[in-house]
Amino acid sequence: MQPRPVFRFAPSPTGLLHLGHVRSALIGHSLARRMGGRFLLRIEDTDLARCRPAFTAAILEDLDWLGVDWDGPVRHQSAHLALYAEHADRLTADGLLYPCFATRSEIASVAQGDPSATDPDGAPLYPGLHRGLSAGEIARRKAAGEPFALRLDMARALRRVGDLLASEPLAFVTFDEMGADQHVTARPADWGDPVIVRKEGPASYHLAVVVDDALQGVTHVTRGMDLYRATDLHRLLQVLLGLPAPRYHHHALILDAAGRKLSKRDGDLSLRALREAGTTPDMVRRMAGV
Repeated sequence: MQPRPVFRFAPSPTGLLHLGHVRSALIGHSLARRMGGRFLLRIEDTDLARCRPAFTAAILEDLDWLGVDWDGPVRHQSAHLALYAEHADRLTADGLLYPCFATRSEIASVAQGDPSATDPDGAPLYPGLHRGLSAGEIARRKAAGEPFALRLDMARALRRVGDLLASEPLAFVTFDEMGADQHVTARPADWGDPVIVRKEGPASYHLAVVVDDALQGVTHVTRGMDLYRATDLHRLLQVLLGLPAPRYHHHALILDAAGRKLSKRDGDLSLRALREAGTTPDMVRRMAGV
């Protein structure tokens, strides 16, 4: 007997939900119910500076109004920071993470020499400023109280994955809404040496999401196409940490008239505004194209 599939919706409470979030939630919820699976709600609130309890409350209220229910208790990432730190410690012990003291402006300044060197998100590709610092220099900077992030040494990580997978390629599985699978070769090297633990302390999105998906038994991830390339990095971390890999469905984004994706920061078409304007849940579903 096949185990029940497990889907999840995992918003960050840094603003109000908008139509883009609605599409993601509705697609995952619909597929979970159609397949007789479970649908989980996870609040990804590791960004302690930007996340607000009021936005978390609004997320729960909006989903309830929309008719999206979930199974089991809501998981709040902020309550599990020690767990992500344990996994980061494992990577550090394996020699795969290193401290980086560089500021964003320093990285951008060096990267200006090669404007084409950007990661899949369009940010300047890290130029390796502090890769290979001596133990003494690292200790000196830490003793001076310099803030630092922990970056993944991509070259070492790929060698480790090569040893773990032997001749098997690093890949992930995507599925369409009819359930058909496609195997995709992952290209994590395009991310350079990404941040795995931020200077502020909590884990990056990339680390926390793969740890939680594994811990919660998530088998199917539905999310926007803006996170398609992040799957390359997530698959790499899953192999390095010995975690199972879900199947992925990346749906089309809802764009505004200028062709840009909706943003919580811009207050684009928030559910709260739509509700206050008298929009019904059925109308919102049609607007989200689900």
